Amino acid sequence: MRTISVLVVDDHPMLREGIAASVQRQPDMLLVAEAGNGREAIECFRTHRPDVTLMDLQMPVMGGIDAIIAIRSEFPDACIVVLTTYKGDVQASRAMKAGAAGYLLKNLIRKDLLDTIRSVAAGNRVIPAEIASEIAKHVADDTISEREAEVLRRVAMGKSNREVAEQLFISEETVKGHMKNIMAKLCANDRTHAVTIAVSRGIIGLP
Repeated sequence: MRTISVLVVDDHPMLREGIAASVQRQPDMLLVAEAGNGREAIECFRTHRPDVTLMDLQMPVMGGIDAIIAIRSEFPDACIVVLTTYKGDVQASRAMKAGAAGYLLKNLIRKDLLDTIRSVAAGNRVIPAEIASEIAKHVADDTISEREAEVLRRVAMGKSNREVAEQLFISEETVKGHMKNIMAKLCANDRTHAVTIAVSRGIIGLP
């Protein structure tokens, strides 16, 4: 029986401990390291070269997407499964484009974690049906640009158009134009609705 070496990356120690305990009970798996952020993950990967890396997305110092990109650029065959609480199609799409082999919601860890590890280690891609459905639903949508996302993040923090303009060194009219485009792309009724949609889809994080 081939032993699957596993690296766990998450900034919550209790979650890491729970995953570690599950992995260590499996005769075909070996926990080789744990990391609390993306930078630590890169160093751990270089040292241990795990068969499967379980990677959180939202972490301090360096997030999961940047860590996946860095690891995959150095080790193109790296097999990485994203662990996240976010069901948004945008987050999932970013992770898959970065090179993730799987995507697992944290509320499904107890039920699906071990099967997911074995499946991706065997060369398969794993993504929950509900997230695949969301990706398919929005595949033809206009993409929110990084500048538009930056505007929306500040709006989500309660900033007015004038305050957003001052912070981004653009005119208030430009901010209004960005918001008009954002609401059209997201089919939103107003600013609050746009923020709600953007958070649920993973376009922006919670302020």
